[in-house]
Amino acid sequence: MQTAFTPEALRDPDTAHTEGIVRKCVHCGFCTATCPTYVTLGNELDSPRGRIYLVKEMLENNRPADEKTVTHIDRCLSCLACMTTCPSGVNYMHLVDHARVHIERTYRRPVPDRLIRWLLAKVLPYPRRFRFALRAARLGRPLAGVLDGIKPLKPLAAMLRLAPAHLPAAPVRPSAPASAGRRVAILGGCAQSVLDPGINAATVRLLGRLGIEVVSPPGEGCCGALVHHMGREDEALGFARRLVDAWTAEIEGRGLEAIVITASGCGTTIKDYGHMLRLDPAYAEKAARVSALAKDVTEYLATLDLPLPERPVDAVVAYHSACSMQHGQKISQAPKVLLAQAGFTVRDVPEGHLCCGSAGTYNILQPEISARLRDRKVANIERIHPDIIATGNIGCMTQIGSATAIPIVHTVELLDWAFGGEKPAALESFTPRPLAVAAE
Repeated sequence: MQTAFTPEALRDPDTAHTEGIVRKCVHCGFCTATCPTYVTLGNELDSPRGRIYLVKEMLENNRPADEKTVTHIDRCLSCLACMTTCPSGVNYMHLVDHARVHIERTYRRPVPDRLIRWLLAKVLPYPRRFRFALRAARLGRPLAGVLDGIKPLKPLAAMLRLAPAHLPAAPVRPSAPASAGRRVAILGGCAQSVLDPGINAATVRLLGRLGIEVVSPPGEGCCGALVHHMGREDEALGFARRLVDAWTAEIEGRGLEAIVITASGCGTTIKDYGHMLRLDPAYAEKAARVSALAKDVTEYLATLDLPLPERPVDAVVAYHSACSMQHGQKISQAPKVLLAQAGFTVRDVPEGHLCCGSAGTYNILQPEISARLRDRKVANIERIHPDIIATGNIGCMTQIGSATAIPIVHTVELLDWAFGGEKPAALESFTPRPLAVAAE
């Protein structure tokens, strides 16, 4: 794609990077076939190709964002399916991230939108605040129908509906015994630690039985993904630096073999820290080292020599590959192979490349499009009649679980169960079929 960025604009390193991305686009349109918003809405400006044009026009002369551009960029899920499809290697992730930062700096949103975004940024990344907000949401749930009738307040209605009826107890820090052998860190995280601390607990149990020490360094917190995707760059980089500092202390202390991530949305962002902090001389090298060590839990488990499962379960599992897993991190086979090794019958979900509509805060900020994508995803899952749904991202678990009676759990919870751990809490009422025993 031809560009006409001014020399003044190109003096900004982020804009220069964006121009290189835009120039790779050859207008082929392959991205439109796999873009959830284009498939749903049919509007060229709600496709990656259309958004690239909008971003190019906005940034070429460093003009402030306008309502039209903001509308279509806001509708982007950052699912990155376009990057999987693109034959030209267009890094749409960095492009749309830059566009969102520019929007945040130059566009004045309506007051209700500003307040809702501020609320999300100041609550979701902080576990104590988030836990309190979820408890309060239970009281406000009856108001969801009223808020639905007021267009600017629809996100609040979506927020109330997504809040779980019950919250698990607050997690405890991993206390695995020190080991002279293999040692990894685990991301405690923010929203997941409140919504389902059992995911990290299962990871620690499983790795502990495999002789791997798991540590959760003091001083860590949110990875910054939630605010990063809202264009709040300073906050996102602040979270990133805090995590880099916490993990660097462990790397330079007793050392780390890997940094294990159990929320694939976080993993995609952490693996990009090297890019996000590349212009910070105090953090560039450390951030790149952290990104290189970051591994999704299934990505890490795939490198280990796993034993035979202690409790193979005869159950059909629909594996939902989160967008941040399959498109963001290019991990597609490892989770399914691990589940099959553990004894589960694994089935792919039709239209598995399409997003479920969760996408961080998207199911709050764009509730109508999100609901259409959720219903499409659930219908595809239910078509294959699974006993259990497995996935690697807490956002997908919340989104899909809100619209189906089929139990949904994290992949690592099933693996922990099969390899001798506890039965996942979400499967309390699930009774597996007895496995047939071969005659001797």
